[in-house]
Amino acid sequence: MNYLLSETAQNSKVSAVREILKLTQGSSVISFAGGLPAEEFFPIEALDAAFERVFEQGKKSLQYGLTEGYTPLREQISVRMSKKGIHADPSDMLLTTGSQQAIDLLARVYLEPGDVVLVENPTYLAALQVFHYYRVQVVSIRSDRFGMDLDDLSRKIDEYNPKMVYVTPTFSNPTGKVWSKERRKGLLEIGHDRNVLILEDDPYGELQFRDDVSYPTIFSMDQHPNGAVLYTSTFSKTVVPALRTGWVVGDPTIIQAMTRAKQAADLHSSSLDQQALYQLMTHFDLDAHIQEIRSQYRQRMELMSQLLHRQPWTDIRWNEPEGGMFLWMELPSDWNAETLLQHAVKEGVAFVPGTEFYVGTPQSNTLRLNFTHTSPENMAIGMERLARAVNSFHLAHV
Repeated sequence: MNYLLSETAQNSKVSAVREILKLTQGSSVISFAGGLPAEEFFPIEALDAAFERVFEQGKKSLQYGLTEGYTPLREQISVRMSKKGIHADPSDMLLTTGSQQAIDLLARVYLEPGDVVLVENPTYLAALQVFHYYRVQVVSIRSDRFGMDLDDLSRKIDEYNPKMVYVTPTFSNPTGKVWSKERRKGLLEIGHDRNVLILEDDPYGELQFRDDVSYPTIFSMDQHPNGAVLYTSTFSKTVVPALRTGWVVGDPTIIQAMTRAKQAADLHSSSLDQQALYQLMTHFDLDAHIQEIRSQYRQRMELMSQLLHRQPWTDIRWNEPEGGMFLWMELPSDWNAETLLQHAVKEGVAFVPGTEFYVGTPQSNTLRLNFTHTSPENMAIGMERLARAVNSFHLAHV
């Protein structure tokens, strides 16, 4: 049989992160590569009780559900989001199979091959995969630690006439940075003035380490009757990833179009998982749980940074994020993180080279470290292995 894959399928690429994770599965490698939460903080007992309450409702709980998602859960999410200043009616919300599906569905209904999407550089790898799959032209905007350079954004809009801007303004993947309020407001104003849709991806926003700072979503800042922002988030980082439940809110015109696209894709995401999440949210102190993982993740981030500081490195830099799951590291300008990874795996430790997160010419001396998944004990061992890999790489390239 001569299988005639579509041109789109033939040109699609595998995820570099997923390939690295394959290499570390079931091995002794300590992995700082995946964007994984810590299993020891999963609310196992609460989830077990939640599913039990669902099954107590009988066979009806196992039936097909609405494409839009389980209504009581959408109502609960709406109430929860209102506490963050995000006011959206449950009817303007679509539950998705993780927030990743929200990116895919929006690309299906809003973008044509050749359309332009503007992104930060570097940006979320899996979003780039979606845009490339749909043969969208992705153009990067110059950015700093405060967010997109608004002057460069305006110039690129003039030059490329984009349909959409994709951003993760709060504890971004991969860099972990937070946009300033001024940059958020500026992007919003430009979106309205230039008729450019903004997709705000917020999977990490709940994982903030400081209680004395607020990080308003761009969606919550939009007071225009015809909003310029679609907002998506997920329970993967705050409850468990395996439930694969995310949501997206925005203008009804777009949400309805995405709902129709979802009907064609999978009818609906798991209604069983959605019902269990509803039971969890109504019988479990989710806020206290999130506060606990915030505290634990902050300790792990600080430990990773302390362990890095103990190394005699004068030309390697990294950030200390205010939340999220990642440290972003810059090596000397003439180093290559992909080559360093080969040394690291030999030493029994893994990370993600920064190359795959870039649009255009990548900055090959960058890498991403996840600090949430590894226990403190293994983190110390992993950092020792990384130090040996750095020394081995340096000796091989002097």
